[in-house]
Amino acid sequence: MNDDFVFLDEFVPGLRWDAKYATGDNFTGGPVDGYAANRVVGTRALCAALRSAQEKAATLGFGLLVWDGYRPQRAVDHFLRWTRQPEDGRTKARHYPAIDRAEMVEKGYVAARSGHTRGSAVDLTLYHLATGELAATGGGHDLMDPVSHHGATGLTPVEADNRRHLRSIMEDCGFRSYDREWWHYALADEPYPDRYFDFPITST
Repeated sequence: MNDDFVFLDEFVPGLRWDAKYATGDNFTGGPVDGYAANRVVGTRALCAALRSAQEKAATLGFGLLVWDGYRPQRAVDHFLRWTRQPEDGRTKARHYPAIDRAEMVEKGYVAARSGHTRGSAVDLTLYHLATGELAATGGGHDLMDPVSHHGATGLTPVEADNRRHLRSIMEDCGFRSYDREWWHYALADEPYPDRYFDFPITST
């Protein structure tokens, strides 16, 4: 692993994580190439910003739960191959109910180059510190649908408020949002803006 990349949980006290792409709980329905361990990796700069975000979230009664950070290029390549495979319906209802998998690239949900591969992007949500339960946000991770966009209609007031809380926390701590995914944030001043890494995520 690059010396400037670390495990987020070791550098951000209290951070929770659930590395979706190391499991079958993602839009492909199985573990993704490059994710050999259920850990989340990122740059030291990402960790510093997340520490600030974690502290700010706590003042509102929230903690951070991270789903993904650094993503090896081989995982992105896996996604692209998957979009070209025949539909089997296993994950469609949950992750892309209104589009075909072949449309994921065209609609901006899957790309040949991902900001995650530069090591300073993160997919995350909020949870309630008092109960440990995830905050209601109106759609889960990797739901490829307009309801996942910032400013989506049809959310409950609580769901809309929680999305606004997350966006405010992250933007105040140096992140920029992505209009199609309420859970995706990247450092505005990332240390490797032009590099795409491909080392695997392992347990050590």
